[in-house]
Amino acid sequence: MSQSVTLQRGQAVDFYGRLEEEVREHQSGAALLFLYCEGQPGTESCVQQFVDQLPGVETEVLRDESTGVLAVVMPGFTLDAAHYQALLLKQHLQSRLQQADPRITLAAIQEAPSMQTMKQMAETARLSISSDIHIFTEEDTGGAQSRILIVDQDKAVREFLQIRLTMQGYETLEAVDGLEALELIPKWEPDLVLTELNLYGIDGLPFIHHIQQLDMKHPPKIVVLTEKRVEQTISQCFQSGVDDYVTKPFSPVELDARIRRCLH
Repeated sequence: MSQSVTLQRGQAVDFYGRLEEEVREHQSGAALLFLYCEGQPGTESCVQQFVDQLPGVETEVLRDESTGVLAVVMPGFTLDAAHYQALLLKQHLQSRLQQADPRITLAAIQEAPSMQTMKQMAETARLSISSDIHIFTEEDTGGAQSRILIVDQDKAVREFLQIRLTMQGYETLEAVDGLEALELIPKWEPDLVLTELNLYGIDGLPFIHHIQQLDMKHPPKIVVLTEKRVEQTISQCFQSGVDDYVTKPFSPVELDARIRRCLH
C-alpha cells in the first residue's frame, strides 16, 4: 500500500473517530449534517462562521481531508429545526462563495451511528447529483456490512482479498504490517481481522496476543491466512484464541465459507 493511500485511510478513520466522540457527547439527541461543496476553497470557514451563530451550538466543523466532506453535530436540534438551518446554511454559502453548489445530507440521531452509517451519509452528500437537502433515514442504511481488516505485506494478496471481499458485501480496510493494524483496529473496530503471520514490525503469536489485549467492547474475530504450515504454529494459534487458520495457496471459495462461519 502506498504511503499516500495509507495516509488517506488513516485520515478517514481519524475523521469518523472524532465525529463519533462528538456525537457521544450529546446523548439527549442531535442532528448530524454532512456537506460537500466541490472546488470551493473557504467552504469550511464559511460553515464554521454559520455554525458559530447557531443558538446553543458550540461545536467544531470537522473535515475529512481525504474527500473534502464536512460534518457538523447540532445538539438539541430536531430534524425540522436542523432542516431549516441547513437551508439557511445553503443560502449563506451561495451568497459568499461564487458558484457554490453545496450538497447536504441530514439526519436526526438519538445515539452514535455506526462508522459505516456515517460513511454512507458522507458519501450520499459527496456523490449527490441533486441540490436538494437529503434526509437520511434507516432505509438508506440497508443491511449492516461486516468490516474486515486485511493484514498482509504482499500488495497483490491485499488487492485480491480486498476486491473479492468487497464483492461478497464486506467493508474492507488494509494494513501493510502488524503495527499499522494495531493502530487501526481500535479506531475502525473491524468485525474480523484476516492476517498473515509473517509481518514487519510485529508478527506471529505476539501480534495475535496484542490484538486480544486491546481494550475493545467487541474484539474482532481472527482468521490467519498464512504460508506457515508448521503443526506447532497452527496448534499455538488455536490455543491463543484464533478462530480459523488457512494456509496459502488457498481456495477463495473455502476462504469465503470460513469467513462466513466466523462472522455468523
